[in-house]
Amino acid sequence: MELYQLGYFLEIARQRSFTRAAGRLHMAQPALSQQMKNLEAELGAALFIRGRKEIQLTAAGKAFLPRAEGLLAQAEAAKTVVSDVAQLRGGKLTIAAIPSVSACLLPEVVRSFHRLHEQVALQLIEDSSERVADCVESGLADIGFLQLPVSKSAFKTQTLITEPFVLLVGKSHALARQQSVSLRQLSAEAFIFYKGRARDTALESCRKAGFEPRIVCESGELGTVRALVAAGLGLAIVPRLAAENLPSTIRTVSIREPKMQRQIAAVWQKGTVLSPAAATLLHLTTSLLACGDTPPTM
Repeated sequence: MELYQLGYFLEIARQRSFTRAAGRLHMAQPALSQQMKNLEAELGAALFIRGRKEIQLTAAGKAFLPRAEGLLAQAEAAKTVVSDVAQLRGGKLTIAAIPSVSACLLPEVVRSFHRLHEQVALQLIEDSSERVADCVESGLADIGFLQLPVSKSAFKTQTLITEPFVLLVGKSHALARQQSVSLRQLSAEAFIFYKGRARDTALESCRKAGFEPRIVCESGELGTVRALVAAGLGLAIVPRLAAENLPSTIRTVSIREPKMQRQIAAVWQKGTVLSPAAATLLHLTTSLLACGDTPPTM
């Protein structure tokens, strides 16, 4: 059963005539009659009583009429929904991102997106890089923003920034007056570690510098890490993006050695094309980065 056959059937029912219906449909009457015979054969029942002047619906035809109208209405509604999504007049976009990206990069991007396409509903999932990857791979999120590496066999990626790690210190700390430090200088310091892959990078770098860091607290919340640093509980090694828009109670100090950096990328399922909404969000993100409103690439 084809949708166009339902349309033919409804037009015949309205016109009560194959001739008039064929004229309205701009097709030959024999072709229209053949389509109805095919439909009746598929349904296993006659739909029309063919009179000398007008046709009438059989009992089966009368029962079929509201169903045919409903099916066509549903098909039209489905076309409208798809068109709305394609034209960014509706639908939903789910974004998964690591905390530093969601807190320091995405707010401006999301603001611009919403201003342009306010009818598209946005949902943000904030989690670790591993969880972001899981959300994208499972289809829970349309696009993800995470710290590389990620499985090349499962995802398509677009690297957005390569950024250094920096040291956060309270303004009253002696290091707050320095422009840069070597990690070797910090072996006796207390640390607040920022959970996720950033933690792994910081821990590995401290060990390369020849010491095991004394970790007094760990948190996956950027605001908590900053608050603990400001309170003088310890130092924090964080990506540059996580050091944006700091309160006056915290200072940023560059790390000379060892060289510490990470790559942030947008990821989506391999073998798929980004939805119009996700593609637009990615374009807005790259445009924002190109304008230099976020930490520069290295």
